[in-house]
Amino acid sequence: MKVNQAEIVISAVSKAQYPGDQFPEIALAGRSNVGKSSFINRMIQRKNLARTSSKPGKTQTLNFYMINESFFFVDVPGYGYAKVSKKEREAWGRMVEEYFKTRDTLKATVLLIDFRHPPTEDDLIMYDFLKHFELPVVVIATKLDKINKTKRQKHLKVIEEALEIEPEDVIIPFSAETGEGKEQAWNKLKEFL
Repeated sequence: MKVNQAEIVISAVSKAQYPGDQFPEIALAGRSNVGKSSFINRMIQRKNLARTSSKPGKTQTLNFYMINESFFFVDVPGYGYAKVSKKEREAWGRMVEEYFKTRDTLKATVLLIDFRHPPTEDDLIMYDFLKHFELPVVVIATKLDKINKTKRQKHLKVIEEALEIEPEDVIIPFSAETGEGKEQAWNKLKEFL
């Protein structure tokens, strides 16, 4: 997909702030530091629309990015970052749950998982949570460029088995560095738009 236009429209913390227009939405979920911002920037061919940070836990709002004036990427706060107070984590949890439960323009969720490691307990909980709400999930296995080509199949199998991935969902290995996996990701996401 060629992206000609991309801009952040709003950073929301509650339903009252979500955009009112009825464009389809693709949510992006993943633990802190998994590479959500890098994924967004690579997908839209922009360097810094989504701010990347070496400090995990930076995204604390639902960030709505309008793409080609036809759909939204919605960046959801990362999970699993320990240096956040329990109270803050609970607030994030409520905010994220409200979004996933109530948003009828949400068409699919991209769940980003670090390809280098088996999915964390939080990754497994998130996948189950999304399946509970009967949401289609596209698993993007980030940091593909860090894995030797001969070991990639093994890493893929570990993720598939750990998540107990459902037949309608896919795992796409992806590198924000090289762009590998970008075409496959767009081809899959277009099915929901």
